[in-house]
Amino acid sequence: MKILCLGGGPAGLYFAISMKLRDPSHRITVIERNRANDTFGWGVVLSDEALGRMQRNDPVSTEAIRSHFAYWDDIAVVHDGHRTVSGGHGFAGIGRRQMLILLQARARELGVDLRFETEFRSAADYRKDYDLVVAADGINSVVRREYADVFRPDIDTRKCKFVWLGTHQKFDDAFTFIFEKTEHGWVWAHVYQFDADTATFIVECLPATWDRWGFEAMTKEETVETCRRIFARHLGGHDLMSNAAHLRGSAVWMQFPRVICERWYDGNVVLMGDAAATGHFSIGSGSRLAFDSAIALADYLHSEPTMEEAFARYQDERRVEVLRLQSAARNSLEWFEEVERYLDMPPLQFAYSLLTRSQRISHENLRLRDPAWLRAAEDAFAEAAGGQGGRAPMFAPFRLRGMTLANRIVVSPMAQYRAVEGCPTDWHFVHLAERAKGGAGLVYTEMACVSPEGRITPGCPGLYAPGHEAAWRRIVDFVHAETAAKICCQIGHAGRKASVQVPWEKDEMPLEAGGWEIMAPSALPWSPAHAVPREMTRADMDLVRDQFAAGARMAERAGFDMIELHAAHGYLISGFISPLSNRRGDAYGGSLENRMRYPLEVFAAMRAAWPADKPMSVRISANDWVGAAGVTPEEAVAIARAFRAAGADIIDVSAGQTSTEARPVYGRMFQTPFSDRIRNEAGIATMAVGNITEADQANSILLAGRADLVCLARPHLSDPYWTLHAAIELDDGATTWPLPYLRGRDQARRLRERQQEAIRA
Repeated sequence: MKILCLGGGPAGLYFAISMKLRDPSHRITVIERNRANDTFGWGVVLSDEALGRMQRNDPVSTEAIRSHFAYWDDIAVVHDGHRTVSGGHGFAGIGRRQMLILLQARARELGVDLRFETEFRSAADYRKDYDLVVAADGINSVVRREYADVFRPDIDTRKCKFVWLGTHQKFDDAFTFIFEKTEHGWVWAHVYQFDADTATFIVECLPATWDRWGFEAMTKEETVETCRRIFARHLGGHDLMSNAAHLRGSAVWMQFPRVICERWYDGNVVLMGDAAATGHFSIGSGSRLAFDSAIALADYLHSEPTMEEAFARYQDERRVEVLRLQSAARNSLEWFEEVERYLDMPPLQFAYSLLTRSQRISHENLRLRDPAWLRAAEDAFAEAAGGQGGRAPMFAPFRLRGMTLANRIVVSPMAQYRAVEGCPTDWHFVHLAERAKGGAGLVYTEMACVSPEGRITPGCPGLYAPGHEAAWRRIVDFVHAETAAKICCQIGHAGRKASVQVPWEKDEMPLEAGGWEIMAPSALPWSPAHAVPREMTRADMDLVRDQFAAGARMAERAGFDMIELHAAHGYLISGFISPLSNRRGDAYGGSLENRMRYPLEVFAAMRAAWPADKPMSVRISANDWVGAAGVTPEEAVAIARAFRAAGADIIDVSAGQTSTEARPVYGRMFQTPFSDRIRNEAGIATMAVGNITEADQANSILLAGRADLVCLARPHLSDPYWTLHAAIELDDGATTWPLPYLRGRDQARRLRERQQEAIRA
């Protein structure tokens, strides 16, 4: 096969090597516009995992690269005068120039024709003369631009400014992150050694800081000197250096473009490396993507019957893997874009937040890497919470006003649809009692509706009749008498989503008989299949506000420890907040301030009816998932601030379910970023909810400061004793079990010990 590689970077060279290894008869030419030893950038980071794949593909080049590695096991975080070091991370660095020299030598050894200082012509010309044209021409790919209508690239330029520098100061003991507070804002550096004498020193900051420093008007030399002054106390008298000889002035600064192409090939032209997809440097993924893609394409070209089938498999399989890596890279780079949220955290917690930023490193994975460091971080968290050392973050206590929770696990509100005329039944008693016995610190009721017309379905419970109060009191009394859990009553009104069937009949479809009139902020139906609600008058609003206050008083008489205003998921209060459902022309519609007016009225009435020493929560939908037309995560911060100012103690952060037009992006812990943002920007405690299923995830969310409480719904449906079972798995001996169940606890511990012994054996 006659092959042309456009681009002599890691992707093009390694693909040429990989193809020659599989079939030496391939005639392969690599064209590179730069000189043989001319390269941009300083060091390259490769993980043990990436090196393992390279070793299996070509031991010769891998061993040559290994012989020039600078290895480190530790990550150091320098912040607020503290240097925090975590071990067990297993990375290696090599100079990009050195790596390319080694790959060039290996390619020549295998018979690859390398042509440097050769400008590319149009790919349309090359594809006539070669069987295969590989476009490995980098992040600013000429070929991708030439065939943009075919490859359909999605390019998202991120906001942070960064400059790639180097230094002869030694950082050979750890990959180091340095955060410096300057007179113009925070500036930070990603630093790692890549040979005996030189370290990469990437300086990064937010655009506002960049502007205040005046980097736009600086020469390259002035930029380098300014960065040296900022980090002088970390450089031991050494200078910073730029090797971007071809760049002038502020052009040495970059903003990372996240690139992913919809299609990766056209005829006999195929994209590879940064031309097809980019990976942010903060997780060291760019070189990994290049090497992995080169290996995969070489494999498929020799395993599939046709080039078309090889390309199709390459695109489909590599694109999935790239998207996974880009998701982690996006989490990482977004953490740096929003780093100023976290800079007031205690040093250990800040370092933990940084280490887990991409969600690829979990809590228990950190324990495997450096158990002593993680235990110190856990103990610092527990001490700050007034808890016991030696326990996982989920077992730390948490206080809201006069209520103290034994741990941070919450049983989310889960509709059961088993009420009769609004009255909770034995089903609710058993459901809530079992989950309170299961060890969670806080147990929620499902939404208790403030009127018959406010129910979602005929099976939904209420707080509007004396019988309701008595039934709730029976449940609350049991929880208090027999468990350590606290119990919260969620109070709401279904609005335009009322008068529908239970899920196992026709989910969310209007009742076919026995329905009732519904009302909402505006006369907009939930869907074309639903009834048009009556737009609420001021008299309606007064009535419903007073019903919420009456519900709060009833919850107090029933003995609840906490109440929550349900202002999410498209129900009545949420309907006022979202512009998708609130089209009013009066003082209660239009701007966010106006849309919040009635929800705040209702909250104030409830707060006044609820004892001052008992906490109140508000559940909000932090994202309507329809872009700028609905509530956005940014607007959710303002919503949370408004409720905090009104006296809310904690925000229960959910998302969506406000419109049939929503397009949510699901995934594990998919709503946690909204909780993180509200907690660390609005300055109020939050609860995270949304596809959180494991203790590992809960502990990571808590210790990283992304939420103060963690809510689990479906895991508690399948396992009411989720918290007690997690305590066994985490070897937590301080968790309280119901006295009649102690023998079950002891057996579970013995079984776990045997399992651990079997693993060790």
